[in-house]
This record gives sequence, structure tokens and C-alpha cells, in this order.
Amino acid sequence: MTRIDAQEITTARLVLVPLTVEHADEMVGVLSDPALHTFTGGAPDGPDALRARYRRMTAGSPDPTVSWCNWVVRLRDEDRLTGTVQATLVPDGPGLVAEVAWVIGTPWQGRGIAVEAARGLVDWLAGQPDVRRVIAHVHPDHHASAAVATAAGLSPTDEWQDGEVKWRRTMRS
Repeated sequence: MTRIDAQEITTARLVLVPLTVEHADEMVGVLSDPALHTFTGGAPDGPDALRARYRRMTAGSPDPTVSWCNWVVRLRDEDRLTGTVQATLVPDGPGLVAEVAWVIGTPWQGRGIAVEAARGLVDWLAGQPDVRRVIAHVHPDHHASAAVATAAGLSPTDEWQDGEVKWRRTMRS
């Protein structure tokens, strides 16, 4: 298995652009609504904290067997960032499992951007030969996120982690 690096992903309306530290300046506004933390806890990062977090994320995992892939979501028609998607890829038997997540800023919610971005990400992962499964963790009361997971082809399991339901999609055995 080789390390997987984020690559640009294009969908009908979006470009998923590999994350850089420079994205923090625009993303601090995109992620500024405290409501985005309703199910995950915490509070929005300020500019310095977000730049520091993006520096850590873009440096990659200290574990050479783990790949951290992070993207910002650019809405082409408006030429602006609207959120993020991510995948953490870890060894799983003969292949990899990818744990995915998405966040779309409040002003762009309800427009299908999260669904399109998550589908684009999961489709890209399906094209990576070593990826066997994709999982996501969704709070049981976060119905919008559950709808995104469903649209991306994931199904809920009976497994729980930290108060969230594990969702799964098997790509190959």
C-alpha cells in the first residue's frame, strides 16, 4: 500500500481543492458560526488557531501508515470557499479504510453542496485501489448529516463511537 495524497476533485458545481495553510484566511469566516459545533462540540477557531490547525493537518500524520487528506470546497459559480471535506486513511487488513467527514458553512447549507462534496469525495476514494471501506460517524440527531451520508452511499450500522453512529460503505472485499 502506498500513501494517498489529496488531489483536486471536480464535481458539477464544486472543486475540492487540497487544503493549504493559506485557505485559513477565507475559511475562518466560512466556519465562524457556532451552530456548526452543535453536534461536535467546541467553538469556531480564530484566524491564528485555524492557521495553526491547518499547518498541522497539511504536515500529515506522524504515522507513515496513515494518510490525512483534507480539502476545501470551492463553489465554482461564486468562486468562494464553502466548507471542507476530509478523509483519514488507515490500514485495514490487506487494504485501507477511509474515515470521512464534511462541514459546510451555514450560509451555503440546504443547497446540496454537502451531498455533492461528499459524493465527490467517496467516488474519488472508490477509485483508489487500496481503499476497501469508507466510514463516517454521525450524531443520531444530526438528520442533515445522515442524509448526506446516505446520499454518498453509506449505510448506518449498529456500531457506536463517542455517541455517534458508525456509517459504512464497502468498496471492495
